[in-house]
Amino acid sequence: MTATVAFLGLGNMGGPMAGNLAKAGYRVVGFDPVPAAADAARTAGLDVTPSGTAAVETADVVLTMLPSGRHVLDAYTDILPHARPGSLFVDCSTIDVGEARAAAKLAADAGHPTCDAPVSGGVVGAQAATLTFMVGADDSAFTAASPLLEAMGRRVVHCGTSGAGQAAKICNNMILGISMIAVSEGFVLAERLGLSAQALFDVASVSSGQCWALNTNCPVPGPVPTSPANRDYTGGFAAGLMLKDLRLAAGAAAAVGANLPLGQHATDLYRAFVEQDGPGRDFSAVITGISAGTLAPANPEETS
Repeated sequence: MTATVAFLGLGNMGGPMAGNLAKAGYRVVGFDPVPAAADAARTAGLDVTPSGTAAVETADVVLTMLPSGRHVLDAYTDILPHARPGSLFVDCSTIDVGEARAAAKLAADAGHPTCDAPVSGGVVGAQAATLTFMVGADDSAFTAASPLLEAMGRRVVHCGTSGAGQAAKICNNMILGISMIAVSEGFVLAERLGLSAQALFDVASVSSGQCWALNTNCPVPGPVPTSPANRDYTGGFAAGLMLKDLRLAAGAAAAVGANLPLGQHATDLYRAFVEQDGPGRDFSAVITGISAGTLAPANPEETS
C-alpha cells in the first residue's frame, strides 16, 4: 500500500522535495498558505488541499518545511487534533533547538513518533534530490523516516535524539556563512590584485581553499555555471535565511556560553547586508557588499 505524506510548506525548498516524494511513489497531499506556492505545486502535479488540517487527516506521515519555529509550533497545535493516530511527524524546517524539542513533545504527547530533520544542500539539492538530512530522533522513528528522507536526499545522518538534527544544522550553517564571507573576500582581493576570478577558482577549488561555498556556490559569475551568481543571485539560499540561521547559532552559543567571534562577526555582516540589499537574493550576494566596502564595522579598530 502506498504511504500518504502530508507536506506542509511548498516553497522553494518544500515544493521540489514534495515533488521528489511523488516521483518516488508516495502519495503526497500538500498545503501552503501562499497562493503562488500552492499553484506551483498544483502545476507540478501535486494534490493540494485548502488547509493543513485537511492534508493530515489521511496521512501516514506529516512533513513540515516552514519558515520558523513559531510557524512549526502553531502548525502542530492546529493539525495534531486532526492527524491519524500514530502518524509519523517529520519537521525539516530549520528552527531553534528548544523549539524543535517543544514541537516533538507536542507530537509525542498526542501519541506521534517524531523527527527533526533539517536539510543542507539548498534549492539545487532539493530539486536534484541530493540533500543531506540531519536527524534528531529515537531509533524507531529514525528507521521509519529513513526511506522517506532517502527519496529526497543523498545522505541521511542520525545525529542523536530530539533536537540533535537542529544542533547539527545550525553548526553547519554557521560554518557555511563564515566560509562564504572568506571566499568572497578572496575573490575581492584577487580582483584588486589583477588576478582573474577563473584563475583563483582553478587554483583554490583544487587546493586547500576548496569548500562548498567555492566549488558549488561560487559567489562570482563564470567559474561554476550553476551557481546563483550567474543569475544575479536569484534562486538559491536567501541571505535572509542565512541571517536567520546565524542568529539561531548566536542564540544557541549564548545559551551554552560558547564564545564564537567569527560566528558573531558573520552575523553582523549578514545583518548589515540584508539591511542594505534585502533578504531575497542568494546569500553569496554578500560579495557585492564586501566588494563595495559597505559592510565594514561602524568603528573599525586601527590597524598598523
